[in-house]
Amino acid sequence: MIEKLRVILEMIKIEHTLFAMPFLYSGAILASNGLPTKHVLIWITVGLFSARSAGMLLNRLIDKDIDAKNPRTKNRALPRGAIGEREVVFVIFLCLAILLICAFKLNMLCVKLYPLAVALFILYPYLKRFTWLCHVALGLTLAIAPIGSWVAVKASLDLGIILLGLAVVFWVSGFDVIYACQDIDFDRSFGLHSIPAKFGLRKALLFSAFFHFLTVVFLLATYFVMHLGRGFLIGIVIISLLLAYEHLVEDIDTAFFKVNALVSLCFLLATILEVVIK
Repeated sequence: MIEKLRVILEMIKIEHTLFAMPFLYSGAILASNGLPTKHVLIWITVGLFSARSAGMLLNRLIDKDIDAKNPRTKNRALPRGAIGEREVVFVIFLCLAILLICAFKLNMLCVKLYPLAVALFILYPYLKRFTWLCHVALGLTLAIAPIGSWVAVKASLDLGIILLGLAVVFWVSGFDVIYACQDIDFDRSFGLHSIPAKFGLRKALLFSAFFHFLTVVFLLATYFVMHLGRGFLIGIVIISLLLAYEHLVEDIDTAFFKVNALVSLCFLLATILEVVIK
């Protein structure tokens, strides 16, 4: 049982939650104009872990046959037989059930938006079979974090949080394009769609840079629409420099994991500096 749990945690890659969690808390802080209540903090945190776990496991389950053929992914848990499909399906349904409980514990708008979130989790893994816009779909799934935490606090949507959500969409899309460059030959040979496979390496990196430019644009739009101050603006400047650095380093692990974790953390610190401390 412990071994199965270890395999599930390996599939989920719990450490990558660092990308989404700071934006989750930032959305709640901005909506609360200060620290959110303990009730909100507890249920959005549980919701994030359950949503991300369900999304990652769905991705692994739907892509298991593709992963088995890709030299980079053939040793993942499902292709190598470390865990069965039924066990993965059980954990997915468990996570989705927990996410629904979290929605009910927050407010009815969260409940109404629950099917949309689940639909995105299911849709994203299939899109690479049909369109190179799959990277944007991944961005939409992570944008659920700040938008969802805002809705958890306010039970409503407004322009400011939608702009922040769009910043997350293009931030994620940009670094996912870089990550997809590893599989350009495999994707082409198996008829899978991605920006690198469709347009080539050089143009893919230009797409990524443009997406990250849009990230900064939407962060600035958020700054103006929400009437935020100097602390938030300093955060945007630092994030812009980090994104520029991401396009200069050649090591994908550094660009994908370390730099983006810093981007996410920087945004949270800027939000705390602007809203909580101020």
